[in-house]
Amino acid sequence: MNRLLSVLAFATLAGAATIAQARDLAPDEAQRLQDAGTIKTFEQLNELALAQHPGGSIRESELEDEYGRYIYQVELHDANGVQWDLELDASSGTILKNHQDD
Repeated sequence: MNRLLSVLAFATLAGAATIAQARDLAPDEAQRLQDAGTIKTFEQLNELALAQHPGGSIRESELEDEYGRYIYQVELHDANGVQWDLELDASSGTILKNHQDD
């Protein structure tokens, strides 16, 4: 029983640490990062995401700071209406994740 409680406590703490490491960036903070050249512009990042699914349209996007790395998350629908979730490294534009949403 104690072992189970220890495992559950560890899992809870690990989950809380993960949540604490990712945060959404406010528009003014994102603008400062773009102006400084730290991250690509949202227009550039959107073009890179849409290039993965020509004819698609972006539904939602957000910029997060995850463990000191800026990640641009995009939800888009392709030309056939299929929803895709993408993650890009906002500094380099590298596609990190590109999968069909369930």
